[in-house]
Amino acid sequence: MGAKSYTSAIEQLKPDPVYGSLLLSKFINCLMYDGKKATAQRVVYGAFKIIEQRVKDMKPIDVFENALNNVKPAIEVRSRRVGGANYQVPMAVGRKRQQSLAIRWVLEASRSKSGKPMHERLAEELIAASRKEGAAMTTRENVHKMADANKAFAHFAW
Repeated sequence: MGAKSYTSAIEQLKPDPVYGSLLLSKFINCLMYDGKKATAQRVVYGAFKIIEQRVKDMKPIDVFENALNNVKPAIEVRSRRVGGANYQVPMAVGRKRQQSLAIRWVLEASRSKSGKPMHERLAEELIAASRKEGAAMTTRENVHKMADANKAFAHFAW
């Protein structure tokens, strides 16, 4: 029997009920606290309603996918120990890690804001990310800058 390149968590992931998207389902699961999926879904679909009102020329699911694609990092720095010294070595990011980092950064950015309900903060962050703006995009730019600054250690990537 051949080795599987994915876990059973991927097999069990069901598409979300409204848009039929596996990516959105994963996003809802990452947003969820204490197993409260209905609350997480309410937040996401509430955010999508706001996106629908504010962005007239695109569907909310397209804005969402566009935002995540914009936030995905191409390279990141990883710590590598060579001869008693630690180097920040720039390395390419795999597809699954790109996706999970993008989701994490968007959620982190929307959670870090305060003063508004979560669905409004999430909607604002997704709209901003789809326009290549916002806190999640700033995080991505910082990761890319760090990788660029440590290009000298790229030969340690093996």
